Amino acid sequence: MVRVMGFIEIIKRRKERVRNSQKKETKEYICAQEKIYISIDDNLNYLREVLNDNDDIVIREFFAADIKCATVFIDGLVNREIIDRDVIKHLMVEVQLFDKNISQNEAYSKILNTLLATSDIKEVTSFKDAILDLLCGETLLFIDKSDKIIRISTRNFPNRGIQQPISENAVRGPRDSFNEVVRFSTALIRRRVRDTRLRVKNLKLGRRSKTDVYLIYVDDIVDRDILNEVNQRLSKIDIDAIMESGMIEQLIEDDIFCLFPTIQHTERVDTAVAALYEGRIVILTDNTNLALIVPATFATFIQHSEDYYERWHIATVIRILRVFAAVLAMTLQGFYISISSFTPSMIPPDLGLFIAATREGVPIPVFLEALFLEFMLELLREAGLRLPGPIGQTIGIVGGLIIGQAAVQAGIISPIMVILVATTAIASFAIPAYNFSISLRLFKFVYILVCAALGLYGFILLSLIIIGNLVKTKSFGIPYLSPFVSFEILDYKDAIVRLPTRYLWSRPIFASTQQKIRMLYERTPDYASAGEDKR
Repeated sequence: MVRVMGFIEIIKRRKERVRNSQKKETKEYICAQEKIYISIDDNLNYLREVLNDNDDIVIREFFAADIKCATVFIDGLVNREIIDRDVIKHLMVEVQLFDKNISQNEAYSKILNTLLATSDIKEVTSFKDAILDLLCGETLLFIDKSDKIIRISTRNFPNRGIQQPISENAVRGPRDSFNEVVRFSTALIRRRVRDTRLRVKNLKLGRRSKTDVYLIYVDDIVDRDILNEVNQRLSKIDIDAIMESGMIEQLIEDDIFCLFPTIQHTERVDTAVAALYEGRIVILTDNTNLALIVPATFATFIQHSEDYYERWHIATVIRILRVFAAVLAMTLQGFYISISSFTPSMIPPDLGLFIAATREGVPIPVFLEALFLEFMLELLREAGLRLPGPIGQTIGIVGGLIIGQAAVQAGIISPIMVILVATTAIASFAIPAYNFSISLRLFKFVYILVCAALGLYGFILLSLIIIGNLVKTKSFGIPYLSPFVSFEILDYKDAIVRLPTRYLWSRPIFASTQQKIRMLYERTPDYASAGEDKR
């Protein structure tokens, strides 16, 4: 009894410590005051006190005529040429033209409006805001006897330039992709959307990281209910740091237990721009080259931007192929296990004899075969991703061939199972969206286990459960299986079957009801009939 009471007391003390720590926790990590001193020395001393032990912060003190000034910036985040040429040089040389009897206020106004030869400057009246700008890569200009700080835009982040998409290759279409520097990504969108109603709104998420996040949409096309919902979910994010857009995706998604993704992500600029014209919202995050697109449906995950660059016959066939591949990647193994283990009478006699002959001498059940091969395939896939490019491809191909051939020759695995596993693997690679294909691979294991336990009955039951859950799943208020469950008849023209572009005159369900028409097409007479009319 004494030990139990002691254990309860330990738990109570631990809960009390956690409660007290939560009370003391602060949600503001820009630890600076609002007030700006009149004296430049006081301002610089306070700045050194707040940002002490930082050797990458450069403070350059100098005199502009008789006025003491100082520039402060973080080395590595700024363009030094702009600071040296357009700020310090102008203040040290051109200021000599000032009248010696000029007042302090007039000198500040002259410096602000005449001498600073940069396009983006702003007056800051709060020390906290100034330090946040400094940490974001801007340069601060302090002027003695002034209670304002001039923020000069000199950002120049290290970047890898604009490159081709890696995970979303295409035969036809633009080859540029988003960049880890979010300003490059917004510029790529601006280049394509020359519309005064395009909105690019900046948010800073993360208590400590203050990561730049941009909410992008077309004002008159976007659905206001969806936009308000996105804003509300983003405003509720309260976390130390946002390192990648995937963290935002997990914090704002509709159902955390749904295995299918409800938010689309892409590294292709044209895909994001096409989504904007459909009325959807793009979320760009600094330090990542992937854009989030909301809402998302089943149809958007099997579509690719290249579908709209090819003729409608080709696009339709490819989309049907992708749907077939998605079903195949998820259910083929489970269906084979349920048929071969529980209802072999459904297999044609000749095929059944062939399968039985290939399994002769195999010591393990069919579902263990499938689990073993699938596990090895996922292991090889993960190893290939983590190794350098050429080595990873070699490991994936050679490892798969060697393990499969050795397992068949040893009599552990039947050849038919190797064929089925390879088929499902190839089918999963046919899905354009990587996160959607991962969900199919996870469901594949669920099908294997359920079909091994319940056979064909389990296969049908699990399929109905999945379809039922997808029917009620929504992405920011939009049904996940739209247009098949939303009765948007016009959206059937661009769901699985893609009709010719001239018939895609209406925007999908995502857009505002006031902006459903996106194209007016009037067919001109052909040359032959035009010639007859002239005669």
